[in-house]
Amino acid sequence: MKDAIQTQLIAARRNQILDAAAGVFAEKGFHPTTIRDIAQAAGIADGTIYNYFENKTALLIGILDRMRASIQQDADFSDVNPADVRRFMRAYLWQPLLALKANNFELFRVVMSEIMVNHELRERYYQQILEPMLIGAEILLQTWVDQRLIKPINVRLTVRALSGMMLGLIVEHIMGDPTLEAEWDELPNFLTDLILDGLQGSEPP
Repeated sequence: MKDAIQTQLIAARRNQILDAAAGVFAEKGFHPTTIRDIAQAAGIADGTIYNYFENKTALLIGILDRMRASIQQDADFSDVNPADVRRFMRAYLWQPLLALKANNFELFRVVMSEIMVNHELRERYYQQILEPMLIGAEILLQTWVDQRLIKPINVRLTVRALSGMMLGLIVEHIMGDPTLEAEWDELPNFLTDLILDGLQGSEPP
């Protein structure tokens, strides 16, 4: 019982620190932010943070990993038949796209700018967050191919093309594109129809 309580206390303190770091990073950016800024926002001593996170990069990874875990936890596909490709894809796209709302765009902007120049963050982001998501999508698409629910495709390249398209849309939103800002909630349905139906009409010329 004591170990369980201790585990809960550690998790609560980690979340307290991550909440503070997310807010300060989004407001000030990664490099201008100091550990002291985060500690003050969390209401704790500077040194306490190092008991839970080795540096600011580890804090960024912790924030992203928590976001990924939240997306996975919120995702509920129990009432969607995986064989219903259209409905399942809409549900699959809905979670990561809409998880970026409520100020997470600003935080993601900070993360992406740092990934471009920080090898450690880039490597950990790929290994802990991006690669598992790519593998999960590969498994899903390969299942659809094997069941002949979609046509034979290069699954690995398809997954990366779709991931790149979504990342590009996120970057465009961060840059302030008014269409994406106004219609972001429509993207899961729109992308699903675009991916499955394409641009060509039913009767090609």
